[in-house]
Amino acid sequence: MRPHDRSRRSFLKTGAALAAASAASPSGEMLRAQPPGGPKAPPLFAYVGTFSSPLKDVLPTQVDLPPGNGRGIHVFRVDRETGELAPASVMELGTSPSCLAINAAGTRLYSSNETDRVGEPKQGTVSAFAIDRADGELKPLNSVRSGGAGPTFVSIHPSGRFVLVANYFGGSVAVLPILEDGRLGEATDVKDDAGTIGPRKATNAPPGSFAISGHDRTHAHMIHADFSGLFVIHTDLGLDRIFVWKFDDGKGTLSPAEVPSVALPPGDGPRHFCFHPEGRWLYCIQEEGSNVALFDFDILTGRLTQRQTISTLPPKFAGSNFCSGILVSPDGKFLYAGNRLHDSIAIFSIGAAGLLTYVGEEWTRGDYPRSFNLDPSGTFLYSCNQRGDHVAAFRVAPGTGTLQFTGHYAAVGNPSTIVFLDPTAGARRATGTAR
Repeated sequence: MRPHDRSRRSFLKTGAALAAASAASPSGEMLRAQPPGGPKAPPLFAYVGTFSSPLKDVLPTQVDLPPGNGRGIHVFRVDRETGELAPASVMELGTSPSCLAINAAGTRLYSSNETDRVGEPKQGTVSAFAIDRADGELKPLNSVRSGGAGPTFVSIHPSGRFVLVANYFGGSVAVLPILEDGRLGEATDVKDDAGTIGPRKATNAPPGSFAISGHDRTHAHMIHADFSGLFVIHTDLGLDRIFVWKFDDGKGTLSPAEVPSVALPPGDGPRHFCFHPEGRWLYCIQEEGSNVALFDFDILTGRLTQRQTISTLPPKFAGSNFCSGILVSPDGKFLYAGNRLHDSIAIFSIGAAGLLTYVGEEWTRGDYPRSFNLDPSGTFLYSCNQRGDHVAAFRVAPGTGTLQFTGHYAAVGNPSTIVFLDPTAGARRATGTAR
């Protein structure tokens, strides 16, 4: 029976139950590996993607990328008790691997390389790596063209057989098949965004804002499937639109959904989005409008219906701010939203109907938080402070969702994203960019 013939709700509940069981049960091999005298948890690994291109490779239209102080993909061992990151190794890359995704088995890592070096017209690439689960080391498998310039986001389809990529400077999205050995094949589908470019001034910009980033052309910023995998969603910042596609997991192709797109206020610039764990609500953060929009998501048709808009900034804020990442806590009770220039993470509580209430904010202890993520246990939140050249660790308060700085920094040049691998529970994908 094909997925669309099943009950969508049963599909979601079954997937969640399997994921929970996997996370809660260490393998027999891991248990046997524990030393005498008491169990000792295997290491938790963190992978930090960076901007690592030399100055000559930075695209001229980029507004927020320094020459590239990163060295590629930085690997850390994570102290499960304190949250401290200890450097383990670096996969040296000069291609700005700015977004990372790990497969569900925790055996493969994929990176979007935010450059325009390959083919004609010039495109960026997506790379595949094998992960050594014993020490976290990466081994290159291959790289393929991304279907456009400046690929800025990658995610893995729930089937585990495709990588989805958004090309920011190319204004396109693509589907890349994952081969049996984990390598990537050439794109099975590429879609170019088209429509009316939004104004340079955001409808909901704070007073006095000069936050102008991507309203010069089409800019595909994020792409991710819903939990069932039947729909794929992507944002275009320049068009102020969220696109919804039906996904054919046999062919690896995209076709317009019943309602193929929804508009955000002109100039607000939809950047990233995340689903609530229940799968019924989608939250989208607007880069230039500095707000979060709540949408009801119809799991049968993929239709998005907007129901709330709320600012990511404190009352009476004035000036410029660029929003960045967004994620919902695993228990579905809190939402976090990143503010660059204001350099904070806004905290919201989530009500029974999915509505957001502003709780407060936490200073990121660094400049320009490009993204952030929770560790697999949900105990710590890590902020990738791009212009501060470090990752800062915060402890999450149970019950309130508030953040307390741990005092731990990890030096990383121009960090862009952080994802985790727990050998006892498979992979945790980049919740800051997806859920």
